[in-house]
This record gives sequence, C-alpha cells and structure tokens, in this order.
Amino acid sequence: MEVYIGTMSDSARDRRAQPSAPQEEERTVTDRILVVDDDRNILKLIGMRLESEGYEVYTAPDGERAKTLAREHDFDLALLDLKLIGVNGIDLMEDLHAVHPDMSVIILTAHGTIQSAVDAMKKGAYSYITKPFDARELSLQIRNGLEKGRLSREVKRLRGLVSETSGFGRVIGKSAAMKRVMQKAAQAAEADANVYISGESGTGKELIAKSLHLAGPRAQGPFIALNCAAIPETLLESELFGYERGAFTGAHRNKKGLLSRADQGSFFLDEISEMPYAMQAKLLRVLDEKVFSPLGAEKSVSVDTRIIAASNRNLEEEVSRGRFREDLFYRIHVIVIHLPPLRDRREDIPLLAQFFLDKVARKTGREMRGFTPEALQKMMAHPWPGNVRELENTVEAAVVMSEEEVISGDVILKDMPRTEGGLKPLKTAKDRFERDYLVQLIEMTQGNVSQAAKLAGKYRADFYELLRKHGLDPEAFRKK
Repeated sequence: MEVYIGTMSDSARDRRAQPSAPQEEERTVTDRILVVDDDRNILKLIGMRLESEGYEVYTAPDGERAKTLAREHDFDLALLDLKLIGVNGIDLMEDLHAVHPDMSVIILTAHGTIQSAVDAMKKGAYSYITKPFDARELSLQIRNGLEKGRLSREVKRLRGLVSETSGFGRVIGKSAAMKRVMQKAAQAAEADANVYISGESGTGKELIAKSLHLAGPRAQGPFIALNCAAIPETLLESELFGYERGAFTGAHRNKKGLLSRADQGSFFLDEISEMPYAMQAKLLRVLDEKVFSPLGAEKSVSVDTRIIAASNRNLEEEVSRGRFREDLFYRIHVIVIHLPPLRDRREDIPLLAQFFLDKVARKTGREMRGFTPEALQKMMAHPWPGNVRELENTVEAAVVMSEEEVISGDVILKDMPRTEGGLKPLKTAKDRFERDYLVQLIEMTQGNVSQAAKLAGKYRADFYELLRKHGLDPEAFRKK
C-alpha cells in the first residue's frame, strides 16, 4: 500500500466512499490524525496501522509540512516524533496548538529522551510512547487521546452555550467596576440564596437578574419579573398571589399568580421599595414559610422560588424612615450586588455605544460605521443621569437623525454644548479624580478620617494633607 505524504491514502478514500465494517468502537465521524516523523518507514507503518483501524491519516516528514497541513485541515490528534530534523517536537507541538488548541498530541520518543517527553506533557502534550512501540499500546493511547480531545471541545462548547444563554455574555463592560460586578454575580449565581441588586434607574438591574437566573441551579425553571412601581396597589395582591373564580367582582375565572408561575425558578421584584407596606408583610410570609393563599382560596399553595429583588432607592434609608419593613429587608438582603452608574464606568461608554449602534443599524437596515472623535468625547463628558438606558436611546436617536454612516458630534446629544478646548489636561483630570475619590471615601466613613485613611492606604497626616489640598472638611460629612 502506498502512503501519501499529506494526503489521504487510496484505501482511506475507498472507506469514505463505502462504509467500513465496524471497528472496536463505532464512529459516526472519522477521526483525523496527523503523524510527523522524519523516518519514512515509521510513517508508512503507523499510517497503515491507523488506517486499518478506520482513522483518516495524514503524514508529514518534517515540521514545515506538518504546519502546512495543520493550516489546511482540522486534526483531532497528532503523533509527533520528539527529535525531528531541523525542529524540536515540543516547539512543533506549540505551533500546531496555536492552530488547533484542542488537538491532543502524543509524543514519539526513544528511551533516552523520556524526560524530554515528560517535559512536553507539562507543556500540553497528552502522552508519550517510546520506540519501538507496542501496537496495542499505540491504539489505546490514541483512543484515549481522541476521547480527551472530544471532552475538551464539548466543555468549550458548553461553556460557550452557558455564556450565551446565561446572559453574562450580554453584559457589556471592561471597566474595573463592572469586572467586580460580574465576579460577584458569577459567585452569586452558583448559590441559591436571595439576591438584592441596587443601582440607579437604567443601570441594567434586570439584565443582571436574568443572568443570575440562567447561570444558576434554577436555569431550567421560569424567570418571572414584576415591577412593583408599575402595578396599582389595588391590583398588586391579585397579580402576586392570583385568585379563585368569584373572589371579587370581575373574577370570572381562576387566575394563577406570578408567584405560582415562578415555582422552581426565579422571581424578580424590581423597584421593591415601591411595594405597599401591607403587601410587604404578606411577601415576608412567603419568604419565611414558602406558602401563600390566592384570593378567595380555602387552601394554601406552596412555592419554591429564588427571590431576586432590586431598587434604585437606598433601602436602609427607607427602613429608617419606616417605609420598608426591617425584617423583609434582611430576608432579601442576603447577597448584595451594586451596579455602578454609567458616570462611574466611563471607559465602558465607547464599547456600549458601538454595541447599541450595531443593534440599531441591524434593526433599521442602515450601514453605520461608528462615531467621530468629537461624538465620543461628548458622550464621555455627559453625566448620563439615565445611565445605560439613556445611552441606548441617545444612540438610537442619533442614527435616526444622522445622514452619514459615522455619527458626528453635531448629531449626538444635540442639546449638550460642545466642550471647550477638547479633552482636559492630564493634571486637571487627575485632580478631579483624586477629589472625587476622597469625597467617596469620606462619605463612606461618615467623616472618620482614620478609617478613610486606612481604606486609602495612606498615613492619617498625609490624608489630612490631601483633604486640605482639595478644600474638603471632614466635619461636613459627619452625621449630626
């Protein structure tokens, strides 16, 4: 039998044209193997043996030919001689892995170079076989290596699938603030505890809630959302708990409540601070006892759901003012995730803006290429009181109003005046950041300079010097 260097042998072509007899393991897809050795007799021997086992075999006598084949074909496994003319087998393995990262590699080595083969395994090889090799060992190692490659590809596929379906892949942000949010959200998703998401309106609290649900143990269950501020107080109880026919005027049929629909899933209560005080007590019973009674029903209904709550208000202040139950606060305040406003993650603005531009362009069928530097500068300087939601609306309006493929500063944020002098000098920007940082620290510690200095990693005297530099009086931040 003739072995083609770098091509499929005649017998392999025949087997692809006519299904072969079953081997030890049935294969629905023929595995493709690359064999590299500068000894053509070994190439021929291995090629014949592997083809007789039903594999599709490509062979190469040197590293350059092997790299060419790797660029032209997808390989499931490679057998590489450790000592090739002009190239080290380990270096060749790294080159091949750059093209096919999930491809298993088995090193062929002589007894005297076993340590080098072990070093190759540390750098990514699956295994090694010493020459002269045993045919049964070779077959076993190849089967195991192929299975390992299949598992690696499946894990990668599932991770990609999880990223898409979980919603975490849709959360856009490379700023340090958003990286911290995503790290905490990923940790929270693994638990089944209640989660509270705080943040201003438009920061994306519901998107994070959906991501938590889909990345968590209840992903196969429903995700039910309720905006407590959007439902009139008189209807909120019937929406939450449902009702039986005849429970009140107009109840002509039984209706399943949102809580029942969220069974075995997650229930997202947006703007929970707007829930009436009396309704808070009823929700607390659901959290404590996992049961509730639909309106007009004689029997209680059990429910198993994870509560994810959110608000743009400071719930602790709402508790202190008597507008939110303290016991409910602690029941939902188990894992806390704070979403920063857009003005505190400005480095994400160009990324978000381009994402929304592409989204609007697809929806409208327009060809949009990006933003001018002036447009980006205006967006970076804007305070964004409506956060990400406002940015999306702004970009959509700019696409509608623009006659060009690139959004200019004249179109974006039309009512916002141009910034004089362009970008601020570095010293001015640094001073502003430093002052904002100090204000945030001193507010957080309620005027306690010792605590603030400790958090900043500064000596107390140096911290006082910074406060004087920016005209900040810690007394003004202390609670009276």
